Amino acid sequence: MADSKIYCFDEVAKHKGAKDCWLIISGKVYDVTQFMDEHPGGDDVLVTASGKDATNDFEDIGHSNAAREMMDKYYIGKIDASTLPTKDTYVQKQQVIHKPDNSPEFVIKILQFLLPVMILGLAFAVRYFTKVD
Repeated sequence: MADSKIYCFDEVAKHKGAKDCWLIISGKVYDVTQFMDEHPGGDDVLVTASGKDATNDFEDIGHSNAAREMMDKYYIGKIDASTLPTKDTYVQKQQVIHKPDNSPEFVIKILQFLLPVMILGLAFAVRYFTKVD
C-alpha cells in the first residue's frame, strides 16, 4: 500500500457497471467487480454507489469490522481529492410570506360562497319569525 496508484475521479467514474465496478470510499479506490455476487445487499447497491464518492453510502449502512477488513482485498489505490466534484451545499430558500389576496377574483370567490349561505340563513329566519302558531 505504500506505493499506491493515484486515480483521478474521471478515471474511476468510468468503472460503474456490474461487470466493472470501482468505488471511492474514504479517499481510497476499490475494484469491487469480483465482490459483486457476494455482496449481501446485492450488486445493484454497489453499482448505484459507483461513479461518485460512496463514503457516505458506505458509512450510513454501518458495516461490520469484518466487512471493513475485507475491503483491503479490493483496494487498488487512492483518489486524487482535487479531482473530486465539489459537493453541492444546501441553501435554504427564504420563505415567502403569504399576503392576503385582495384581487377582484378573490372577492368574487368569497361572494360566491357567502351569498348563498346568507340567502339560506335569511330564508330560515323569515320562516321562523313568520310562523303562525
